[in-house]
Formats: sequence, structure tokens, C-alpha cells
Amino acid sequence: MKKITIALLGCFLISASVSAQETPNFYQPKRTTFWSDVRFGGGLGLAFGNQFTNISVAPSAIKPLTEQFSVGAGLQFNYISSKDWYSSTSYGINVLGLYNPIPEFQLSAELEQLRVNNTIEGYNTNMGHVPEIKDNFWNTALFLGAGYSNGNVTVGVRYNVLYKDNNFVYTQAWMPFIRVYF
Repeated sequence: MKKITIALLGCFLISASVSAQETPNFYQPKRTTFWSDVRFGGGLGLAFGNQFTNISVAPSAIKPLTEQFSVGAGLQFNYISSKDWYSSTSYGINVLGLYNPIPEFQLSAELEQLRVNNTIEGYNTNMGHVPEIKDNFWNTALFLGAGYSNGNVTVGVRYNVLYKDNNFVYTQAWMPFIRVYF
């Protein structure tokens, strides 16, 4: 009886030891912070020409809410100058919603609010040099878009449903885009 008790006690201790070694790998909950899956991207633009300058900086970030839906926000700064004729500075914010019904196809909605400061210098052939005109205003744009996605890059087109022909912000309602997020 003593040998059976020792054998059972030995089996119990060995099984408890094996079980204790496996416990740490059994389940470890995934711990994430808000920032752990935020993706950053945006745009940079620089163009020079014959008495023309265009500088654009537009950083942004998106946060996936589900595997298919993300939301984000961004900042925007633009400077355009055509010597002795026109200059414009605009700055503002935007909010963005992205929906991928399938990984290769992305739908987007983007609301943008810009402060626009335009200065127009004119030359009239009948009157000579005309004094400059300053036009400062707020512009709101709502872009609805669709694009092809491959990894971190999406290429597509968007349409500004609030486009105004005479506000000197965008030259047309349709705009191509390339979106990159890391």
C-alpha cells in the first residue's frame, strides 16, 4: 500500500509540474493602446516654374475601427504664387472616413475646412496696373471618392459635391488622388 501511495503521489506531482509549465503559454490577451494601430501618411508637394511656386504639406492619420472601416483626421497647408499676378495661402483641417468592402476597393468621404487668403494683382490693358484685390474666406469641401487599393497605397478619384466655380480654391470638382499610409 505504501508503494501505491508513493506512486500516486509521484504521478500527481509530475502532472502538476507539467501542467504548471504549460500555463503561461495557454492564453495571453493581446494588449493594445489607442496608438498601436494608427497609421500615418499624407502628402507633400513642391512645384516650381517660370515665376510660379506651389508648396503643399498635408499630414494625416487614420485609425482602423474594423477590418473594413477607418476614420482619420489631417492638417493642410498650401501656398501658391504666380509672380505679379496671383498668390494664395490656405490652411485648415479635414476629417476622413474610409470603407473597404473588399481589400482592393476603397470608398472615401472627406470633409475639409480651409481658410483661404488670396491676393490678386491685375493688369488691365486700358488702365494699366490695377490695385491688388484681397479675397479672404472660409471654404468647405466634401469629397466622395473611390479607388483601387494595394497594400498601403490607394489610387483613385474624388468628387467635391460642394464645388463652387468662382471661389479660386479648386479648378474643378473632380480630382485624382494617391493615398499612402504606413
